[in-house]
Amino acid sequence: MSSAASRCSAFSSWLSEALVAEGPASPEPLRQDIRADVCIVGGGFTGLWSAIEIKRAKPEAEVVMVEARLCGSGASGRNGGFVLSLWAKFQSLAKMCGEAEALRLCRESSQAIVDLQAFCQQHDIDAQLRLDGWLWAATTTAQLGTWDSTVSRLELLGQQPYQRLAAGQAAQLSGSSLHLDGVFEPVSASIQPAMLARGLLRHARKLGVKVYESSPMERLESGTPARVQCTHGSVRADRVILAMNAWAAQFADIRKAFVVVSSDVVITRPLPELLQSSGWTNGMTISDSRMLVHYYRTTPDGRIVFGKGGGNEQLVYGAKLAGKLDGASGIAATVAAHLRRAYPGVQTADIAGNWTGPIDRTRNGLPHFGALPQQPNVFYAIGYSGNGVGPSMLGGKILAALALQLDNEWSRCGLVHGLQRDFPPEPFRYLGGRLVRHAVGQVDLAADENRQPSWLMQQLCKLAPSGLSPTKAAAPHSR
Repeated sequence: MSSAASRCSAFSSWLSEALVAEGPASPEPLRQDIRADVCIVGGGFTGLWSAIEIKRAKPEAEVVMVEARLCGSGASGRNGGFVLSLWAKFQSLAKMCGEAEALRLCRESSQAIVDLQAFCQQHDIDAQLRLDGWLWAATTTAQLGTWDSTVSRLELLGQQPYQRLAAGQAAQLSGSSLHLDGVFEPVSASIQPAMLARGLLRHARKLGVKVYESSPMERLESGTPARVQCTHGSVRADRVILAMNAWAAQFADIRKAFVVVSSDVVITRPLPELLQSSGWTNGMTISDSRMLVHYYRTTPDGRIVFGKGGGNEQLVYGAKLAGKLDGASGIAATVAAHLRRAYPGVQTADIAGNWTGPIDRTRNGLPHFGALPQQPNVFYAIGYSGNGVGPSMLGGKILAALALQLDNEWSRCGLVHGLQRDFPPEPFRYLGGRLVRHAVGQVDLAADENRQPSWLMQQLCKLAPSGLSPTKAAAPHSR
C-alpha cells in the first residue's frame, strides 16, 4: 500500500482501494504565494466539477484548488456510492422554487447520471458505474406508502420517473423478505465514489487546473481579490469557491443554515454466493423509508455496503468538527446488526471494514448555492444532505456560472438560495439536536418493533430537518 493509502485507510475502504489502484504518489502541498482567477477550497465532487466546468466555459481561466488532505478524502470518498436524481425531493424543490423549475432541475439531475456514464467512458475513469436503478423501499408497515404523495404528484404532472411495483416485487428485487413494498427508479446508479473523485482529479489536472493537496485553508481574507491562506502558502483570487461540505461550518454565516450529522457505513468481504442465492445480483441501490435512513448496495465483486444516516448521537457543537467524525464508526456493531436483519445470511465475521463521516444537512434537505453576505466574490455550496454524488454535477455548473458571472439557467436556478438562519444558535442547536435525534431514533425503533411511538416522541420528530420522505417528520440520510 502506498503511503497515501496508509494515511487514508481509516477514512473509507473506497479511498484505500482508489489510492492503491493509482500507485504510489505524494501529495503536492502549496508552498508559495500565487495568483489565480478562481480559487476552489475543497477537492471533492463539488470542487472538482466546478473546476472542470470553469475550464470548459473558459479554458484560459487560471483555476487553483486547495485541499486539506487528499482529493476524495472527505464526503466524496466516504459515501455509499449512490448516484441518485432529485426526483425524491420534488415536493421540497417545488416549495423552494416552484413546480416548473423543480421539474427542470429533476430532469437535469436524471440526465446528469446518464452524462456521468458517458463522461467516465470518454475519459477512461473506471468508477465501477452500474446504471441498475434505485429501490425506494418500506421495511416496516409504518413506512408503507411513504413515496405516495411524491409519486402521485409527479404522475399528475405527466412525469413517471418511478415504477410502481407489484406485490412481492420489492422483496424479489432486493433479495430480502424484509422489503414489504417500494417504487423503483431506473435512472440511478452505483459507483466506487473515491475512484470517481480521483478520476475527476486527473481530468481536472489535464485541463490545466492546479491542485494542491495537504494544504488546509487557515483563513480567508475578504477583498477583491480575496486571499486564501494555507499553511505554507496563499492564493490571491478574484473569486473563491468554498466547496467544503460540512467543513464549511467554520464560517458563521454558513453554519446557521445547516446542521452536521453523521453517516456510518460497514462493508463486508465478497459474498457472491449469498447474493446469487438471494437474487440481488446487480448494482441496484436500496434505501428504506425510516427517518434515520438505511441505504445499501453491492459492489461488482460481491460485497455489501450498508450505511445508516444520522445514526451517531455524537452531534457536533458549533464549528468543532475537526476529528469528530473521522475514521472508524462508533456504531459499526449497530449498523452491522441492521444489515444482518435484512440479510440474515451475513455473519459477524463477514464484516470487513467500517467508517464514518459528516453530512451537512439543510432544513429542507436540498443543496443551496450562492455568495457570502458582504463578500460577493466568495461562493458557497452546502447541504447535499446525503444525496450529493449526482447533484454535485449540477452544483459544478451552478458554481461555475456564479464564479464566471454568467447570466444563464444555472446562475439563476432555484438552488441559488441566500443564507438564512434555519437553525438556532448554540447551545440551543446542540441540545435541541440531541433531543430531536433521540426522538427520531425512538420512532424508528417503534416502527421496527411494530408498535406505536409515544405522542411526545412523535411531536419532537416534527422538528427534524426534511429527509428522504416528503413528510415533515423526516431526518438525515446519507448515501
